[in-house]
Amino acid sequence: MKKKDIKILLVDDEKDILEIVGYNLSQEGYQISTANNGKEAIAKAKKELPHLIILDVMMPEMDGIEACENIRKIPELQDTIITFLTARSEDYSQVAGFDAGADDYIAKPIKPKVLVSKVKALLRRLKEDSQATSTLTVGNIEINREEYKIISSGKEIILPRKEFELFYLLATKPGKVFTREEILDKVWGNEVVVGGRTIDVHIRKLREKIGDDFFKTIKGVGYKIEF
Repeated sequence: MKKKDIKILLVDDEKDILEIVGYNLSQEGYQISTANNGKEAIAKAKKELPHLIILDVMMPEMDGIEACENIRKIPELQDTIITFLTARSEDYSQVAGFDAGADDYIAKPIKPKVLVSKVKALLRRLKEDSQATSTLTVGNIEINREEYKIISSGKEIILPRKEFELFYLLATKPGKVFTREEILDKVWGNEVVVGGRTIDVHIRKLREKIGDDFFKTIKGVGYKIEF
């Protein structure tokens, strides 16, 4: 994954911290967005699906610990890397942070260059994860995400991009029901305004090309895939 595609959400109630950290990370080429408290962080994280969230602990309205716990409950954000960047360096505070689901804990003050190095180290996990999941095998179907290629029982199936992304999304978690809202957000995002009918059409095409038995409609909710 290229730097320009990596999204980082900075959460701190101190404007100076957001500006300094944001500037140094944006100079590295990352996409940077900011939030001033835990509630705003959760809302932005849901909308933007960042790869990395850097959280302060002490903030108004909702602190970083509670925000981290809430973020970890959101299925789409379970793989997001979360680190605390805070002046609270006590052992109990760090334990609380890790118990809430954080991946790392960075103490303030920290030199910008050192912080950038730590961020790079955290983001290396993205590369490792993407390499591990570039090819997904479910049942007798192999899905190559990098080449947009599907092999079923030795036969290659060609799918348009959106059909492929929809199929891949469902196949990442067989048995899980993906709501229409999740599907629209994950597959179409902010590209265009589409309705539920668009999803139905794509599912119908996938049934025709891959097999009707794999795709299950959960009335009033969404779709799931079973192999």
